[in-house]
Amino acid sequence: MDFFGTLLFPIRWVIEAILVGWHWLFTAIGMPSTGGLTWVLSILGVVVIVRLCIFPLTIRQIKSQRKMMEIAPEMRKIQEKYKGKRDQLSREAMSRETMDLYKKHGTSPVGGCLPILIQMPIFFSLYWTLYDIKTWAANDSSGRNAWLFTPERVHEFNDASLFDVAPLHMTLIDHFNASPVSVPAIVLLIILVALMIATQFFTQLQIVSKNLSPEAKTGQAYQMQRIMLWIIPFAMIFPGVAFPLGVVTYWFFNNLWTMGQQFLVIRSMPTPGSEAAKAREERLARKGKALNSQGKVVSMEEYQREQEELLRQAEIERAARAKRQQPLSKQRAKKQAQKQNPQPGTDSPS
Repeated sequence: MDFFGTLLFPIRWVIEAILVGWHWLFTAIGMPSTGGLTWVLSILGVVVIVRLCIFPLTIRQIKSQRKMMEIAPEMRKIQEKYKGKRDQLSREAMSRETMDLYKKHGTSPVGGCLPILIQMPIFFSLYWTLYDIKTWAANDSSGRNAWLFTPERVHEFNDASLFDVAPLHMTLIDHFNASPVSVPAIVLLIILVALMIATQFFTQLQIVSKNLSPEAKTGQAYQMQRIMLWIIPFAMIFPGVAFPLGVVTYWFFNNLWTMGQQFLVIRSMPTPGSEAAKAREERLARKGKALNSQGKVVSMEEYQREQEELLRQAEIERAARAKRQQPLSKQRAKKQAQKQNPQPGTDSPS
């Protein structure tokens, strides 16, 4: 086993345990052990378990992304401050001020990447598991390296086909190289790859089009997001045609989960000032509710009382400032000006 395989061994064991566990459950209720739908539902079960386990990190990711959007104007000020300065001291100062800004708001760019970073080894673990199953079945392996995949389960998965058309262990490239070529399997795989790409694209589109404030849309990062929105779907074509159908299915289900989760987050916790936030305020207004200064949903009466209290406090503050800055009479203002700027030839007052 190579270094990468050794590193993924614990994760692969867990993923296989979940996959085999779901397969056992579905066969226990009467589904065929070699049925493509049985194994596809088992893969869906892996997605559900994995996403539920990393849900706390997902919440942290959402909060981190929200704070990163909120501090975007301050970040641009720092970048403008050191624009064009290439010396070492300026770069260190810019880095220090950036880190201080992250610390002040309790966020970091890494916080928004944690769920993705954790899912990558899980994805590759599933990929190598299905790849090894294909090898074991072809070599009639005893399955001693298959851990929870016994020789019997290896052949059950290898014989499984989605809708009795497309084997789960084969890639789109495999189908083109097969003899004879299975046109229905190729069509089914192309549809699934297209759906996988479409769900990924729509998830990013929700963020770019609805959940960014006007300030966030003026920065360079927004332009990069718009470019990546179109680049990523094209980049996904290559793994889509090279991965086994089982992995493509996992990716598609995972994208569906992310898309639905993103829809609920944008609907219930939109970025302040974004189109999604305005739409939420309109929905709340139709129900006779509104958001208070702390972002909580309250009745319109409570909202109006809070606004009146805020206006009253603002009036008190203005009155207090006006009292501290009483206007001077003309004579007193003249004397004060003479003290500050004595005329030549006159003695300044002692």
